[in-house]
Amino acid sequence: MGISRRGASAALVILALGCWFSGSWIHIKAELAQYLIKRSWALTAPGETSRPWPWADTWPVARLTHSDEDLIVLAGAHGSSLAFGPGHVDGTAAPGEAGVSVIAGHRDTHFEFLRDIREGDHMQLQTPDGRWHTYIVSDIEVVDSDVDDGIALLSNGARLVLVTCYPFDAITVGGPLRYLVKLDRLIEDTPVRDQPARED
Repeated sequence: MGISRRGASAALVILALGCWFSGSWIHIKAELAQYLIKRSWALTAPGETSRPWPWADTWPVARLTHSDEDLIVLAGAHGSSLAFGPGHVDGTAAPGEAGVSVIAGHRDTHFEFLRDIREGDHMQLQTPDGRWHTYIVSDIEVVDSDVDDGIALLSNGARLVLVTCYPFDAITVGGPLRYLVKLDRLIEDTPVRDQPARED
């Protein structure tokens, strides 16, 4: 017994809607995650953690801004955190504190903007206490992580190192090359209350 044209058309419409929803679900989930992460950042207080959803294994630790980029930095640089934003590497100084703080991100999403960064550029970093810190790009380099990661973790000042894979337009994932953007905190750094607040 054959299928009627009307039945075949209905089946095709249902199939098309299913494919659309399946493809859109990733983007919907990503947008929802960003909303929850920003809400979690707004609720974060010094010395506390505010998980964006109950089963999350990460939480916001800082906010990083540059030009049109406004990123929430998450705890840990593992796959489940890097999928939603840049991640603070465990064992390095807390963002905004003295020492070297390392933050990693994917080259094709959150840290794609690093390809346009130049020495002398400024970035702003907000800590959970609401303070803003200004950093200036002091060095940019590409290193082979199989030989040397290029990151010295000892520093007299407050340094920020942003790390992503390289090259930016690579077709395959992985590879040993890393793109490092090194920033030093400006000495005249003070609380800035007239910059964008955390509530988004």
